[in-house]
Amino acid sequence: MKMTTPIVVCGSTLLFTSVLVVAVILPWATLGERPSAIVRPRTALEEEGRALYVNNGCAFCHTQFVRSIDWGLGAERVAQAGDYVADQPNLVGTERTGPDLSQEGGEHPDDWHRAHFANPRFTRPESVMPSWEFLGPVRLRALTAYVQSLGFRLADDRDGRQQTWKRRAQAAFDAGPEANVAWLHSMVPEPWRWLPNPYPTSPAGLERGHRIYESFCIGCHGPVGDGMGPAQPYLQPPPLNFTILRGRGVSGGILYYQIMNGITGTAMPYFKRELESEKIWDVGNYVAVTFIGQSDAGAAPRGIEASYEPSAEGR
Repeated sequence: MKMTTPIVVCGSTLLFTSVLVVAVILPWATLGERPSAIVRPRTALEEEGRALYVNNGCAFCHTQFVRSIDWGLGAERVAQAGDYVADQPNLVGTERTGPDLSQEGGEHPDDWHRAHFANPRFTRPESVMPSWEFLGPVRLRALTAYVQSLGFRLADDRDGRQQTWKRRAQAAFDAGPEANVAWLHSMVPEPWRWLPNPYPTSPAGLERGHRIYESFCIGCHGPVGDGMGPAQPYLQPPPLNFTILRGRGVSGGILYYQIMNGITGTAMPYFKRELESEKIWDVGNYVAVTFIGQSDAGAAPRGIEASYEPSAEGR
């Protein structure tokens, strides 16, 4: 076939029309007007924050949809068409340079977001997100309100849980170090409290733990584990000073559980979706050895060692 001008024009028009129908008209026609069960009206402050989100190009790096193939943050609920009926424009996004935010509301308390927007490296030391401190505290309050609304009624439930536990965590902190540590330990299920770290201390394990600590923990807990990282001025209650745990019965199981599950109501998030089991044990042992000065790594009771564990004389 000879590529004449009419054929090129007709072919290009047909191709453009096909893309328009599949990518624009068909999704618009099937979206419908019925909101999903989680949707609620946004407050004026949340709408103000949404405008900031749009105007500052946040949708270029963050999506707001969860697919059935996603197994990351928010994957308990796959996004539905009715989630977006009140949004003009829709902010589903296409890039995940940063995490998906469709169910971000209530994952963290407000003060975590204030620290994160001031400088994302405060809360996520390896983040590539730019600082938004130039927006000022008033507009950052609105932006935080919008992010905390993502997930609508599900986000409201999570945020309510954060606020309930924040009051209890703050009261425990205000009662002094002894009471605070006792409260934190009491929130760990009994079997975990007496569980030793199953991995014996080794130079390689401590080096892995150090690397993980720098990647996830140093912004809040600081380089010497005293809770005086750069995020500390923004957070209440402040990050835990690990050095106060010395002599207070902390086990590898307690550290593992709190790193895995986080401490709701505080800025301590859960890491069960980001760190594999051994990495949690390793960073917990690094904290125990380096900042607390005691470790139960490799202590009894012991099971069958994994094949790759380093051998030691007498075992």
